[in-house]
Formats: sequence, structure tokens, C-alpha cells
Amino acid sequence: MHELSIATAIIERADELARADGTDTVSAVTVRVGELAGVVPDALDFAFEVARDGTALAGARLVVEQVPAQAWCGPCAEEFPVGMPPFFWCPRCDQPSSDLRSGRELEITGIEPSPAPA
Repeated sequence: MHELSIATAIIERADELARADGTDTVSAVTVRVGELAGVVPDALDFAFEVARDGTALAGARLVVEQVPAQAWCGPCAEEFPVGMPPFFWCPRCDQPSSDLRSGRELEITGIEPSPAPA
């Protein structure tokens, strides 16, 4: 399950970013995961829960924003969904496309610090 190594990398990077901002604990990490990234969001969430124990993210939740795969059709000048399994033929003009515009993302987009104790 490669999601565990991805979750571990997310936790390490989120911890680095939080500490750079002067934050000791994190309550949430938001990631964008593309449809073609080869990551199963539920498996990533489970792996995150396992890997976060004993870290500054021990109480953090993972927020996954799924990004659909979209390709660009030059002749039509339009984006179209690629789907799963991916199909790179424009549904409008029936021409192939090699211009994938989204769907491979795997990135941290936000870190929410834990509220300071009152």
C-alpha cells in the first residue's frame, strides 16, 4: 500500500511547513489528489490516521480534494473529462488529445494550525 509512504511524506512536509510558520500542532491538512494520481483517497485517509500517531499532527484530520482528470482538445478549444479508465478522445470532434490539463495532482494546499489553548 503506497498510500502509507505518501501519508508519511504528507505528515513530514506538513510538520515542516507548520514549524516554519511557528505552529506546534496542526488540526487539518488539505491535499489535492488527481483522479489519475494513482492514489485511493480512502486508503490515503486510513494511512494518514495510522502514520500521524506520535507526531505534531497526531490529532489532525486529512481533507482530500479530488481533482477530476480533464484533457484539452485543440481543434474544439474545449476541455473534456477523461474519466477512469482514461480515454483521451474528444467526445465532440472524435479527435485524440495528448494535452492533460488536470488529474495528476498530489499536493498539500493547506495546513490548519490547532487553536491555541485558552
